Amino acid sequence: MPARPVPIRDRRLRLALVGCGRIAQNHLAAIAQHADRVELVGLCDTDAAALASAVATAKSAGAAPEVYTDLESLLAGCPCDAVALATPSGLHAAQTIACAAAGRHVITEKPMATRWRDGRRMVEACDAAGVRLFVVKQNRRNPTLQLLKSAVDAGRFGRIHLVTINVFWSRPQSYYDSAEWRGTWEFDGGAFMNQASHYVDLLDWLIGPVESVSAYAATLGRHIEVEDTGVAAVRWRTGALGSINVTMLTYPKNLEGSITVIGETGTVRLGGLAVNEIQHWQFADSRPEDARIAEASYQTTSVYGHGHPLYYDNVIRCLRGECEPETDGREGLRALEILVAIYQSARDGRRVPLPLEI
Repeated sequence: MPARPVPIRDRRLRLALVGCGRIAQNHLAAIAQHADRVELVGLCDTDAAALASAVATAKSAGAAPEVYTDLESLLAGCPCDAVALATPSGLHAAQTIACAAAGRHVITEKPMATRWRDGRRMVEACDAAGVRLFVVKQNRRNPTLQLLKSAVDAGRFGRIHLVTINVFWSRPQSYYDSAEWRGTWEFDGGAFMNQASHYVDLLDWLIGPVESVSAYAATLGRHIEVEDTGVAAVRWRTGALGSINVTMLTYPKNLEGSITVIGETGTVRLGGLAVNEIQHWQFADSRPEDARIAEASYQTTSVYGHGHPLYYDNVIRCLRGECEPETDGREGLRALEILVAIYQSARDGRRVPLPLEI
């Protein structure tokens, strides 16, 4: 087991954010909510406009971060304890390894990497350096998914028979054209890897270890290297069957992010734009937590959910020595393994068993 780092309890945690694009606002807002325990001391981006926007947001929340235009300069000059990576996915591995070598804890956005070997290298580098590696899985903290997770863990479904996940969203060509790295194999990944990553995570986190996948992927409506649409059939080690269906071509806007779980003594469907509504909840028994169904559902215009503050709370408490990480590097590898298996199946036209390595 890797060595446990020394807890930081006598002062606020010092954090730097690298990458000031689309998702950075969620990180900045979450950090601001925990200003009593965490201090934003650095911001980094190669895009001057994005960096300036992030600085303005941080200052409006009372922070005064130093500004850097490259990771090397940040690691050399910023007195941060941890670095949050909100950069293109294909950069995460090299950046994580550099941060670990500099003795910094790492918080990386999803997916943790675009290649299986890179994900493994990230975990190994952080273990060797004695630093923590956290992978952002903020959707797990959404109240709807927390209720569903509790029901699964309590055995309320009995034997689970069938699971379906749908991600029917819209990403126009202008979205992919907004940055050169978008829609590329090296830096981004496709609809499964990027947009549906949190939903792929549900396959293992909610239902359990996956036995095998069989997938198709296609580029049907966008001028990009990667897929904009895909389907995958899933078999779990328990014998349960399921599917995940993903497209970024929904007309004219995002339509649905859903999961349906059908078991011998229970059926649940979470739907809405991003599993934010409990649309069906029925079990053979009744329990007190069933009264929380109505309050768990929430309205949203964002596919990101509202889990970043709760996610950061776990990170902060972990680095203070108060708890263990909910989604560390090894937990991140579980979702990455399924993603890689999906792509291998679609590429090779065969069923891919898991684990990828024994």
